Amino acid sequence: MEIDFLVIGGGISGASAGFHLAAHGRVLLLEMEEALGYHATGRSAAFFSEYYGGPAVRALTRWSRDVLSTPPPGFTEYPLLTPRGVLTLCPAGAEQRFEAALRDGAEASRPAREIVIHDIPVYCPIVRLEWCRRAMVKPAAQDIDVNALHQAYLRGIRAAGGQVLRSARVVALARRGGVWHASTGLGEFRAPVVVNAAGAWADELAGLAGLRPVGLTPLRRTAFLVDVPDGLDATRWPMVADVTETFYFKPESGQLLVSPVDATPMPAGDVRPDDLDVASAAVRLEEATTLTVRRIRRAWAGLRTAAPDDVPVVGVAPDAPGFLWLAGLSGYGVQVAPAVGALIASLAVGATPADIGLDPTPLAPDRFTDRQASPERLP
Repeated sequence: MEIDFLVIGGGISGASAGFHLAAHGRVLLLEMEEALGYHATGRSAAFFSEYYGGPAVRALTRWSRDVLSTPPPGFTEYPLLTPRGVLTLCPAGAEQRFEAALRDGAEASRPAREIVIHDIPVYCPIVRLEWCRRAMVKPAAQDIDVNALHQAYLRGIRAAGGQVLRSARVVALARRGGVWHASTGLGEFRAPVVVNAAGAWADELAGLAGLRPVGLTPLRRTAFLVDVPDGLDATRWPMVADVTETFYFKPESGQLLVSPVDATPMPAGDVRPDDLDVASAAVRLEEATTLTVRRIRRAWAGLRTAAPDDVPVVGVAPDAPGFLWLAGLSGYGVQVAPAVGALIASLAVGATPADIGLDPTPLAPDRFTDRQASPERLP
């Protein structure tokens, strides 16, 4: 089967790329699992924060915000963003990290602002005031309907005449005669352009193609649900986070979603929550709040895959024509999906990314040729 663009990976970044590429030719999206977005997209915390990540990530997030706030007509019948906000707490000894987060938060459309400790109960009444030294609110943060966004992209691919195939793991990938040949259990597919959106398997896919890996690391992130204390309605509470990233919690379907904000390196695969991570987060939660965790309702874990500098890898491979990287999106994938999908499409068709207001330079795969990347993640 011959197509114009072959996208490998059915998570939200691959779906976004396929959606944008479908305006320029025939798209085929291949997903190795039976369920699309199984390992990362489907296990997302479903949160959109302009305050999250370093400068390159925040630029992608700002670009994506406008699309998510006002999607194209007919794109989806559901609102994609819902106001939530973040209450960020500073425990003893974390004042420098708090200052850095407050400074970076000034760039958001609604800047972060410090509040006095005694105003914390206005936002969340279960926080122990004696646990905090300082606090800030980040009003621009929002919940995001991940499934609605993901499905809208997939519908768009199909509406443009593209195809989405599941259970189609690529077992061989080679370029012959200016065309990429991908072999799967469902047959062979040929395209002049391949987009590597394979998540935790992106380096492995590059290896199949004979290309150098960029050094991606799959990281486990755990979450679990607990009950809201009797007599309280958490519906309008913000996400509450520790600036040192030892826990966060947010309202979720009448309960509280809690995470230890773990980032444990793992082999690519179907990850499961670690009991110690869950127990540690429950202890931190009880220390910082008046909540008593009597029961874990449900626990799960997902994979977020990070580049060595924690900046997404988006662009043309320096060692293979027609091979584009869309990987290393770490925990930012959902919120930057509109931007990286539009960017990968512009690069694939030879357009100028500046025309859509995006700078691909910080994201380029060739930045790893000297392996001297430095971390960009900011608290």
